[in-house]
Order: sequence, then C-alpha cells, then structure tokens
Amino acid sequence: MKIQRDRYLSQVIEKKNDGMIKIITGIRRCGKSYLLNILFRQHLLDTGVSEKDIVMLALDEDINAKYRNPIELGKYIREICADKNRYFYVLLDEIQKVDSIQNPYLPDNPNEKIGFVDVLLGLKKLDNVDLYVTGSNSKMLSVDILTEFKDRGEEIRVNPLTFDEFCSAYEGESRMAWTEFMMYGGMPFVMSKKGHAEKADYLKGLFERTYITDVIERNKLRASKDVLEDILNYLASSVGSLTNATKLENTFKSTKNLIVSHSTISAYIDYFIDAFIVKKAERYDIKGRKYIGAQQKYFFSDIGLRNARLNFRQQEETHIMENIIFNELTARGFSVDVGVVETMITNAEGKRQRSQLEVDFVCQRGQSRYYIQSALTVADEKKRLQEIHSLTRINDSFIKIVVVKDYILQWRDDSGILYIGIEDFLLNYINTMQ
Repeated sequence: MKIQRDRYLSQVIEKKNDGMIKIITGIRRCGKSYLLNILFRQHLLDTGVSEKDIVMLALDEDINAKYRNPIELGKYIREICADKNRYFYVLLDEIQKVDSIQNPYLPDNPNEKIGFVDVLLGLKKLDNVDLYVTGSNSKMLSVDILTEFKDRGEEIRVNPLTFDEFCSAYEGESRMAWTEFMMYGGMPFVMSKKGHAEKADYLKGLFERTYITDVIERNKLRASKDVLEDILNYLASSVGSLTNATKLENTFKSTKNLIVSHSTISAYIDYFIDAFIVKKAERYDIKGRKYIGAQQKYFFSDIGLRNARLNFRQQEETHIMENIIFNELTARGFSVDVGVVETMITNAEGKRQRSQLEVDFVCQRGQSRYYIQSALTVADEKKRLQEIHSLTRINDSFIKIVVVKDYILQWRDDSGILYIGIEDFLLNYINTMQ
C-alpha cells in the first residue's frame, strides 16, 4: 500500500544539501521512517544518486545494536564516508536508540557523557555528508529537540494522514472513505487493519504501550498514572469546547473528590502537547487584535486516537469535524486560533449588553487569513443565520467560509460567505488556500 506524503517529501527535498541536520519529528507511528527510508530514498535514486552513496542504518534492528554506542556509530559512518571524492546521504532511523555513555577519555568525570547529539554534530562537519535522522520515543518526540542542536539542525514535522493522503491509499468504496476517516483517523498503519476490532485495538494499544509510557518516562512523572489518563480522557471528551487547567481542577474535585492542582494539570497538558498527542488553539479577539488567555481549545493530532481514547463512545460529528479541520489546516502550515467577536446585543429586558460570538477558526499563513465555521448543515435558514452570526460582524475583506457535512455545490450568499461541503473543502478547496 503506497501512501502519498508529497507535502513532507517536498520539504525534505527542499532542504537537501543545505549543510544542516534534517530532523524528522512527529507523533510516534505517523510515518516518519516511511518518509525517509522509502519515499526520500526513492527520490535520491530517481535523481541519479548511486545506491552505494546512500547510507541507511536502522538503529532499532538487532543487527545494528553495536552502533547504539555513540562512539561506534560515529566511527562506522566516518569509515563508510571516508572517500572525499564521493558525496553521501546518511539516513539514520530511530536515532534515539543510541545510548548516552561515559566519555571513555575522561573516566574520572562522571558528568562527561557522549550521546547521539554529539555524534550528529560531529558528522555534520563532514563536507561530503548530508545528514537525516528520525526518532520515535520520548527523547525525540520533544518539541525542544532542536535546542540541543542549536542552529545546526532543522525540523520537518510529520503529521498523521490528512484526508487527501488517506484517500490516496484507501481501498474501500470511495463513499465510505470519509466515514472511516472520521472514525479511525489517519495513523498510516491503521489502514492495513481489517474491521473495527483490529483498528480499535491498534489505536488503543498506541496509547497504552507507547504514548503514555513515553510521556511518563520523558518527564520522570511520579504522580498517579490514573491522573494523567483522566486528564487525557477529559481533553478527548471536550474536543471543540473551551476549557483550562482551573476548570479541570474543579472537575477533579467535584467528580472524583480528588485534589489535583491546576499547575500540575497545566504541566501534564504541556507534556501531551510536547509529545504531539494534542494541540492547543488560543482564543483571539478579532476586533481587538489580541489574544484572550482565559480558556483554550485542545484538539487531538489524530481523530482516530481521540475516538479510541473514549472507546468510540462519543461520536459528536460537529466536534469531530472541528478536530479534523483544525488538523488539516495546521498540517498545511496555517497558524490556527479560535476567533472571538465582541458585539452589543439587546437582552430580554431590552438592555444593551456586550456579547462574545465565536468563530471556530481564524487561520493565517503569511498575509492570508481565512475565517472558518464548521457546521453539520445550513439547510434550515434559521440555522444558517445562527452559524454566520459572528462572521457577518467581521468588517474586513478576508475570506469567510462555512464548512458543512452535507454534500452541496459551492455557493456564496449576499455577504460573500462561501458555503462548501466538508469533503470538497478537504480534497479541493483547501489546496487553493494561499
């Protein structure tokens, strides 16, 4: 099964031969190794690079266990790339398998360690080597990994499959693609599983055996694992809803009679973000042009993982659509916030008062901005007017869009607001957004 990952492949190709260490990051099992070892390797071959000049090393394989010693790894790569008349592309998969060891030349200094960062920085200085690495555990999932490389490494962030990538490899009836994507998401390997039980077990297993363990190990957590999982479950249940650490603190008090400080909750949420499990959308005052920090929305990096976290019980299509649209936009390089429009309304007593209307997404890339509302349907005129209430109060010329689940032809109303079906939006229109 071949999956198109052109979006990321083009990023890797653009950075080829630029003298930097290319670091492929992203949530575990999202396809980093496939991108580097299959797609990029094939690109090199197609452009005339000799197979002998492509050095590939899978550090998670037992046959390569020797090279988990950083000194042995550095020695091995230097020996292979010793011919200065040749140019080598070095692809190191699962670099986190390289251990951190005592510097054998300074045995009396217990704080003097050598690890994979030292090896990579050393190899980077070789004039005839272009270096690429992937990693898949807590050491390489961190968003601060580039700090260790300072200005000598550059990140290529890989996401789970977007809907168009999913469709490129989907082998079922085309009309079922969206239904399956909404349920099981875009983790590449889940597409090879058959039936609900296999797909569900795989996604649940990623949490139990991989993601939770990574978060605990990387952050050396000593608190109850149950608390960590409860926070994750709450975020999964509240996708598309505003929340914050204080609200979760009160939830623990009222539902579990448990005291968990908002600072601890906030730290745990940051750990999930750091491991690419969830993403945060800030609230942005559109008219005031400022961020409002009281509450945020959290979305899962893959909707299938979110659904599996809740044992596929909560299937609110509105919230699932929001999560998918958010992921699609961020995967294409947009910064995405939750919009707020302040306006004056007349209440039931006839008094004028301030009201805050929400715009699901304010997405921006460069100088381009789009306002997007997600709705199941606008077939009913009252519902349509309700959905566009906030959009009609934005007095700028940026494009305003209502994405609906219904299969509809694109159309615009008298205010210039575009109405479009979700599949049309994800497969076609989003590719035209600059």
